[in-house]
Amino acid sequence: MVFLGGLLGLIGLATLVFRDADVAGLPPVGVGVGLLSVGAAVAGLGVVRRRWLRRRRTERGEPEPIGDVFERARALPRLLRAARRGEYPGLPTSRMALWGLAVVYLVSPIDILPELLPVIGVTDDAGVAVWLLTSVSTATGLYLRHERDALRGSTSDRPGPRADRRQHP
Repeated sequence: MVFLGGLLGLIGLATLVFRDADVAGLPPVGVGVGLLSVGAAVAGLGVVRRRWLRRRRTERGEPEPIGDVFERARALPRLLRAARRGEYPGLPTSRMALWGLAVVYLVSPIDILPELLPVIGVTDDAGVAVWLLTSVSTATGLYLRHERDALRGSTSDRPGPRADRRQHP
């Protein structure tokens, strides 16, 4: 929602700055201010929603995804490999199949809403792309947490450098 609000705000700003003619019979200033206002409201609601969801997940004890965009992108091949081998149960086969269907839908020339419709035509592709990126990002963030927790669990059995120093004064 934050991204959508920012996009609406950017379109509103561009309308204010670059548009001289009417937009669908409305003055460009009114459309620009309206889009800026709606964009700010949607972005604000998105921030509030994100905080509320994070608080709810924390209260339930659900793991929080970790890693930035680049770490998550580098973890995607490892995630897919581990899920295919059955080493990571956090990614069901059905989700991978949905990811594959989403990629096929985005690449295919057949759409539910054709691109001939001015703005509405790309919204189905945008919605699928946003869902795909969000789903993949969340899954790789949870996989990074799983890797980190597994690494901590395997190294906690071995004595660390401080334990060695205590044994050998």
